[in-house]
Amino acid sequence: MATLFTKIISGEIPSYKVAETEDFYAFLDINPNSKGHTLCIPKKEVDKIFDLDEETYSALMQFSRRVAIALEKAVPCERIGISVIGLEVPHAHVHLIPLHTMEDARFTKKQKLTPEEFKAIATMIASYLD
Repeated sequence: MATLFTKIISGEIPSYKVAETEDFYAFLDINPNSKGHTLCIPKKEVDKIFDLDEETYSALMQFSRRVAIALEKAVPCERIGISVIGLEVPHAHVHLIPLHTMEDARFTKKQKLTPEEFKAIATMIASYLD
């Protein structure tokens, strides 16, 4: 059965896309820790990040770095945090989280954004991609 993220990639479930390549997809987390919280995923459906083959793992990290650099330009913050947890969706993914305080990295407080805010943030991040 296709994961939630596979359905997002295929367009069955809408998302606020930030970046896309042949192998990877980045989109805003709809339940963000902070404004701009972005998920980077391989299009290949693999449950655990360390089960990715070495080439895909390295390429995912390179893709995530590219998105993180754009994210930091688009959303004022102290730095971009990275987290790999993977318990909620059985599809490897990287969280890129704009950090203002350590609380932003804890997954305990969530931001509420309007669809217009999500669209504006996604567009802004995408505009900084090289």
